[in-house]
Amino acid sequence: MPEKSPLPRAPLTMHLVRHGRTEYNAAGRLQGWCDSPLTADGLVGVQATAEHLRTLDLAGAYASPSGRTTATASAILVHHRETALTCDPGLREFNFGDFEARPEAELFDQVDPAVLFRGIVEGTFPGLPGGEPVAVFLARVAASFDAIVRAHPDGGSVLVVSHGVTLLAYLAMVAGELHNPVANASVTTVQVDPDGTTWIRSLGVDPSGVAVPAGALLPVEDPRATVA
Repeated sequence: MPEKSPLPRAPLTMHLVRHGRTEYNAAGRLQGWCDSPLTADGLVGVQATAEHLRTLDLAGAYASPSGRTTATASAILVHHRETALTCDPGLREFNFGDFEARPEAELFDQVDPAVLFRGIVEGTFPGLPGGEPVAVFLARVAASFDAIVRAHPDGGSVLVVSHGVTLLAYLAMVAGELHNPVANASVTTVQVDPDGTTWIRSLGVDPSGVAVPAGALLPVEDPRATVA
């Protein structure tokens, strides 16, 4: 069993950023371990996020090794040149297997996306043909965030650039319940306190103000559907 992270001596604030909008996002194609470049609008959104975060004093920066996340992180770190980027494979997106790079409709015609993504984050969906088991996905996501906490015993602020389903899964681990997916280039802030309390300070903040909303998994009247 993995060693439990020591608690930080001061609050650790993780600024979780979903990568900028990509060509596959715009085309409605499933994008897990496959990759596509940021669109022009996606880069504009990332630059707005970079400006939003430019005054942070970063103790570290982490990203999935996918091109779309490293491009997003690099744009943000233009304002933090003293901060090195650590690429962590555990922060990669869920592997959609045989559906990678295929139109979303090919999968969503077979399974309702709300049922699929709820099943992934709750661990009740086994996985997709040719992809990774959901249990493996959830374990690597938990291990990566645990390692980030362990790496910063003195607290501070860190940047984490990852993916939609990966962040959805981690936020469900933090909150103990499902939230709606966050938009591209949005910022979600999670704090780990010295007493072990881990909580969501803000969810899906869009610095650009023009991000394309991610698909909703919760009814609009559900308070968890509200972006703060």
